[in-house]
Amino acid sequence: MIDHLSVQVRDLAASSAFYDAVLAPLGGRRMLEFPNVVGYGRERPDFWLGPATTEGAPRELHLAFTADDRAAVEAFHQAALKFGAEVLHAPRVWPEYHPAYFGAFVRDPDGNNVEAVCHNPE
Repeated sequence: MIDHLSVQVRDLAASSAFYDAVLAPLGGRRMLEFPNVVGYGRERPDFWLGPATTEGAPRELHLAFTADDRAAVEAFHQAALKFGAEVLHAPRVWPEYHPAYFGAFVRDPDGNNVEAVCHNPE
C-alpha cells in the first residue's frame, strides 16, 4: 500500500550512516543521493531521508523494515549495537502479535523507534 516514505532528520550524515549500517543486513542499500536527500531500497528507493524543515521538536516515528529471515533480524540488531544505537528490545518472538513475529527494536539518531521484523517461522 505504501509506495515510499520520507523521514526528516536533524543530521543527514549521521542518519545516513546509521541506516547504511542497519539496512544492509536486510538487503537495503543507499540507491540515490542528492545534496540534501538520500534514498534507500532493495530494488528502488522507497525509504528517504531529508533535512528537518519544520519548527519544533520532532515526534517519534515507528519504522518497521521487513527481514527475510530471523538471522537478518539478528544481523540488524548487531549492526545497531556496533553503531551505538539504544536498544529498545533485543530480538525475540512477539507472540502477542502472532506466533511467528520475530522482531528487534532500536532508536535511530533522531530518536525514532526502528524495527526489523520477520514474519516467517524458524
